[in-house]
Amino acid sequence: MPILEFLGTSHQGGYSHDAVVHAIRNCGIRHIDTAKRYGCESLLQKAIKESGVKREDLWLTTKLWYSDYGYENTKRACLESCERLGVEYLDLFLIHWPDAQVPGRSNREVRAETWRAMEELYEKGLCRSIGVSNFLISHLEQLKEDCVITPHVDQVEYHPFQRPQELVDYCRSRDIVFEGYCPLAKGEALTHPSIVQLAKKYGRTPAQICIRWSIQNGIVTIPKSTKAERIEENCKVFDFTIAEDDVEVLNGLHDGRHVSWDPSLVV
Repeated sequence: MPILEFLGTSHQGGYSHDAVVHAIRNCGIRHIDTAKRYGCESLLQKAIKESGVKREDLWLTTKLWYSDYGYENTKRACLESCERLGVEYLDLFLIHWPDAQVPGRSNREVRAETWRAMEELYEKGLCRSIGVSNFLISHLEQLKEDCVITPHVDQVEYHPFQRPQELVDYCRSRDIVFEGYCPLAKGEALTHPSIVQLAKKYGRTPAQICIRWSIQNGIVTIPKSTKAERIEENCKVFDFTIAEDDVEVLNGLHDGRHVSWDPSLVV
């Protein structure tokens, strides 16, 4: 799995066909993250075909929305996502959110039933790897007790203001890959004085500082943009290194704020 991922689709901010094609064809991006909830899977199929890159050279991630949780629903939803994407298998399939919202049933019960279907999809080869998104340690512990296969990935909000190190350490100790989304804190990080100062120091943009910091912390990082120039900017983060004392400055910006969903209230 590449350390830098390209989030080409979103339910907020729209979808850019040209940006996805540009990212794959011209920027060397091979890791694409989407979800049923974003409504762009069928559009991605067209962009991937136009890019000319072979399916086996791409890593495609999509996610299962809570309306499809449950054993049979999960298996059907996986096949439907494959059909919309125009592929025979997924590289990574994630449970999108820990809250199942099923009346009369506990979240834990529904998550376990859903995960058993995910395990079956993995064993049959329809999903090369399976994981979760927005799961905290408590959710992962329940899944460990209820199921057989440990999630291969946990995709969680991660940026200088939201650095859940305890969760990162937990995942690493159990060989769960930690992926971080919203590395720019939806733009809030780009104007922070410390980040602006470091950008000037290294001759980079604030976005590049945030992405490079995340990568140096060992996080599979998921920047998102619908603009070709921003995609190129986001990819140019492998030819410099942030000094350790400056990494610590950025680590110290953590204040616990969420710019996306907060899963801490989900039992």
